[in-house]
Order: sequence, then structure tokens, then C-alpha cells
Amino acid sequence: MRRALIFTMLFAACCFAQAQDLNARVKVVAPKIQITNKRVLQTLETAMKDFLNGRKWSNDVIGPNERIACNFIYNVTSWDGGSNFSGELQVQSSRPVYNSAYTSTLLNINDKDVDFNYTEGQTIDYTDQTFQSNLSSVMAFYAYIIVGMDYDSFSRYGGSPYFANAQNVAINAQTSSFKGWKAFDSNLNRYWLAENLNSKLYLNLRSFIYDYHRNGLDIMADNAVKGRKAIAALLPVLQQVDRKRLGSYFPLAFYTAKDDELVSIFSNASPQEKIQAMNILVAADPSNGGKYQTLQGR
Repeated sequence: MRRALIFTMLFAACCFAQAQDLNARVKVVAPKIQITNKRVLQTLETAMKDFLNGRKWSNDVIGPNERIACNFIYNVTSWDGGSNFSGELQVQSSRPVYNSAYTSTLLNINDKDVDFNYTEGQTIDYTDQTFQSNLSSVMAFYAYIIVGMDYDSFSRYGGSPYFANAQNVAINAQTSSFKGWKAFDSNLNRYWLAENLNSKLYLNLRSFIYDYHRNGLDIMADNAVKGRKAIAALLPVLQQVDRKRLGSYFPLAFYTAKDDELVSIFSNASPQEKIQAMNILVAADPSNGGKYQTLQGR
């Protein structure tokens, strides 16, 4: 009996040590094309989900309740009826806010250049050392970005090793002919996201993300005023983000994830705080100026 108990405990400990990092929900859709055999989409969906959730992406032991919530929605825009798929991939991730039921969006990206070859039932192979397939490289890239963003929100620059891993995926994929991995493909692609996240030019934005979450959002459930004031004091940092490369991917991705949340945070502030926040946000993120200007009338 004692031996059985010890075995059970060791088995449980082993399973916990092998617990994976992502709690990814995956959906494959094809609303604009006619596909008679829907099974191939379901098989692809399952293969992507198993790939993302079945691997270790971080260096730490992560409990089942700590796995990072994320969504992958692949919209098939073209399919040859065989193994060639073209489409867009929506990638979202979030992290819980301390002592509340609220989750804060960390990543919300729509990748418009996701083409790959996939045959129903095939194994999705991947290694960090070489390019195996575009499907596995794209998923590995975003898995590392998701983990890196999560770590950055809990520890200052904690995501650095994972952003480096994502950049390594991008470098390996440049041997392929698929779009999204090279600097000249687009200003807003995987190459530039990895480049920005690994650049010293954006360390201040990464530091802001840590302080925003740990010293702002994470205390708002217990003291909303204190948390909001902490975030308000941080806002000038956004005006210091490198202005020489306007339109860079990382800042745009940050605001895509956070613009509505920022408006919501300051919607209950004093009139003076609202105006101050609005002026800074409009200057830092003019493309979403209309959203921030709604603070004036709240």
C-alpha cells in the first residue's frame, strides 16, 4: 500500500513537472470558400491545438491553473483542395489581474500572411534548430511571443529569453519562401515584431508594460484610485517611446491590445485626470485619438 502511494505521488509530481504552458483555444474557419469536406478543417484545428498545448515553451514549471490563456483563429481564405492553405491568423492572449475576475489583453494581432502546407493526419514537426514547416514555425513563433509577453507583465524584462527564441524562429524561417519572415515583406510582420521586441529602442515600453500591470492593474481590485494614479503617473513614458520609427509594429500591437482598456481605466477618473490622460494618449497614439477623446465627454 505504501509503495503504491509513493508511486502515485511520484507519478503526480512527474505529471506536474511536465505541465505545459499554454491553454490555447484554436478555431479554423473558412466562411468565404466552399469546402465540402469539413473534416480536414477539424483535423487541422485539432493538430494546431495539440501542437500548442502539448509542448513546453517556457523554462519554468507551470501549474494547470497558471497556463496562459490564448486564442488562435485561422481564417482560411484560399485552399486548393489538397494541402495548400492560405489565410489570416488572429492571435490573442491575456493574463489574470490579481484578486479579480478580470483578464487583461496582452496580445491581439491579425497576421495576414499565413500560408502553409498541411495534409490531413500529418504530424506537425518542429525543432528550434531548423525550419521544418511554415505551420509549425508560425505557431512556435507566436507561442514564444505569448509566453514572453506574459513574463514581461509579471517580471521586468522577464520575457527576454522567449522573445529571443521567437527571433530565432524568424531567422530560421528566412530560408523558406513563405511571407512574413523577411524585413522587406512588410513593415508589420513577424520579422519586425521580433526585431522590435528584442531591440533596446523599446525597453522603455516593455518596462511600462510591467509597471502598468504589477503596480497598476494588479492593485486596482483592492484600491482602484491608487492603481489608476499609478498608471496615470506612468503614461508620460508612452511619449518617450522612440519617435524616429513611427508605425513600428510593437507599439502598434501594444495599443491594439490596450486602447479600450486605457479608456475604461480613466473613464471613472476626475475631470482633470481624464484630460491629462487623454492628451498624453492622443499624442502617443494618434491613430486611436478618437477613442481617447471620448474621455472628455464621460
